Amino acid sequence: MRIVVLDGYTLNPGDNPWDELAVLGSLEVHDRSAPDRVVERAGDAEIILTNKTRLPAEILAALDRLQFVSVLATGYDVVDIAAARRRGIPVSNVPEYGTDSVAQHVLALLLELCHRTGEHDAAVHAGEWSSSPDFCFWHRSPVGLVGLTLGIVGYGRIGKRVAVLARCFGMHVVKASRAQGPEPADPSVDTLSLDELFAHADVISLHCPLSPDTARFVNARLLRSMKPTAFLINTARGALVDEADLADALNAGRLAGAAVDVVSSEPIRSDNPLLAARNCIITPHIAWAGLAARRRLMATTVENVRAFLAGRPINVVNGL
Repeated sequence: MRIVVLDGYTLNPGDNPWDELAVLGSLEVHDRSAPDRVVERAGDAEIILTNKTRLPAEILAALDRLQFVSVLATGYDVVDIAAARRRGIPVSNVPEYGTDSVAQHVLALLLELCHRTGEHDAAVHAGEWSSSPDFCFWHRSPVGLVGLTLGIVGYGRIGKRVAVLARCFGMHVVKASRAQGPEPADPSVDTLSLDELFAHADVISLHCPLSPDTARFVNARLLRSMKPTAFLINTARGALVDEADLADALNAGRLAGAAVDVVSSEPIRSDNPLLAARNCIITPHIAWAGLAARRRLMATTVENVRAFLAGRPINVVNGL
């Protein structure tokens, strides 16, 4: 069977070989694929692997031989799963690989918001400490986390891991999951409505999937309800946030700071309003990218393909 990887570079920039996948079929790996090259490259493939290269309905319709799609990530909004289901094409994802990596990055962003370590390091190297009349100085006073409330929106694997780490810093954790239906009981975490969480939390961290219901749900209305001393962190999907509204809130001083690892269009566009926003830390979608996490992602992808070839697909997200 012919297997085509549309955008493999971020998973394997040279340190995470495709060897185990290569033994399962005729493998062709592309570092990146522009939208207008997808059909050309994968038109005769039975299996496609994609990370961020989109497979909308019109492209799926042109892939006559396609039998299986495995997404090289947990989020699968890059694939029109309804169109794939109509074609009888199972779509699998990797539900668990970067929990620890992403949770650690959330805390790294939070600590940077609290201490501005990079900003103060740059100031020292620029000579500000050498010329200081005092034994220390700061651009802004560090923020202590003990006793602050962390609000988690989306209390899945990553949200729960963030909660564990936050408690190690003495934080109180609350959640406002947007999931439908009942959730497993967790007596250590209070559940608030979304409005209550945004109004009362000192730090809000987003961990919910992107869907039509969650697109830009963090908007001017919710941002206005936040404390002016609060921080917002987003390591989930950029389009969960109305970026213009967030930039306005930051620039007006209605919010103390924000840190995002994801934006609505990636790589970030030069006109993204967050680039010019005050007190906004932006990292280039790297929370998931530790080598250990990428190796787990590769291993699960191999299992996804192997299971499909055996006639028993696993980690299927579109009900086939």
